[in-house]
Amino acid sequence: MATSNERPIILKKVKKVVHASHGGAWKIAYADFVTAMMAFFLLMWLISMTTPEQKQGLADYFAPANVSRSTSGSGGMMGGTAFDAQGSRMPGSTPRVVMTISTPAAPKSPETNDQRTAAASNGYRESTNAAKATMTAATTNATAIGAISQDEQNFRSAAESLRQAMQNSPELAELSKNVIIDETPEGLRIQIVDQDGRSMFPSGRAEPYERTRHLIEAVARVLMKLPNRVSISGHTDSTPLRGQAGYTNWELTADRANAARRIIGALGLPDDRIYQVVGKADSEPLFPEDPRMAANRRLSIVLLREAPPVPPGFKP
Repeated sequence: MATSNERPIILKKVKKVVHASHGGAWKIAYADFVTAMMAFFLLMWLISMTTPEQKQGLADYFAPANVSRSTSGSGGMMGGTAFDAQGSRMPGSTPRVVMTISTPAAPKSPETNDQRTAAASNGYRESTNAAKATMTAATTNATAIGAISQDEQNFRSAAESLRQAMQNSPELAELSKNVIIDETPEGLRIQIVDQDGRSMFPSGRAEPYERTRHLIEAVARVLMKLPNRVSISGHTDSTPLRGQAGYTNWELTADRANAARRIIGALGLPDDRIYQVVGKADSEPLFPEDPRMAANRRLSIVLLREAPPVPPGFKP
């Protein structure tokens, strides 16, 4: 018999639940979701950046070609139309009448074998002359195109050489804002312009500053490498010249252009390469909307385009 001091024995049974392993499948799904979202936002950004014309072009590119929905009956290639001498038309429609007016042929006149031979000979001579004229014109055009192409190559080479010379010289590099190089119908134009606070010539004087002289000499070294002729012109703003009586902007710009010619000639450019030296005062401002602007005071040196040579015996 159990005594009152004995405690009951309690047995506990613990059941262990084994959970299945999740693995890495969720990572792949999440990565696909992130990739899809990135593609979506990229698509939205591209749509917002494109113009309506670009969108229409994309739509036309991906649009399928229009084809017939069937191959027989009214859905065929003719679409239910009939084809006759007047062209395709719908059944039951009235044919369209097209009138043409032709000039009747002249009656043939009897001619001898000699006459036919002479006519054929004249036609041969005319066709031969026409062919020669066409070949001459083609040769002239080809020569002109070749001359233009050569000029373009010379101009690009001259512009690059001048820019390189200015970059290599610290003194000339400071004047880069005072030089404008562009192409015009006349040729390659190199302009030495004044800037606010930095003039290329003393006020009212024809002889340039020393820095301007060095810049003109750099231009001259480039010009001497090419066979093209040179045009030099001086320009000023609309401010009237005060000082010496009878000495105006016309004389001043002409003297400045001539001073540049002397500097270029001293470096070895032959006189026969100089096409013209002119003073234009304020007649051709660089900025017409502001005729008193400092940049209107400038020296323009143009490497002229050469006319294509005319073939010997050519008669226009």
